Amino acid sequence: MADDLTAADLTLGEKARIGVLIARAAKRGAAGPNVDISDLTRRIERIEKQALRRKNK
Repeated sequence: MADDLTAADLTLGEKARIGVLIARAAKRGAAGPNVDISDLTRRIERIEKQALRRKNK
């Protein structure tokens, strides 16, 4: 997670979306070491940035 972001700063929907994306990344990772999961990590980072912007308002 981002530096000043805690689990309490995320909404329930954001936590669920991140959980699904982590599960998808793990499933892809199980396919082998050469599988690209950068698209999923970018989506997770986007969700975290959105929560951080909301927190800093």
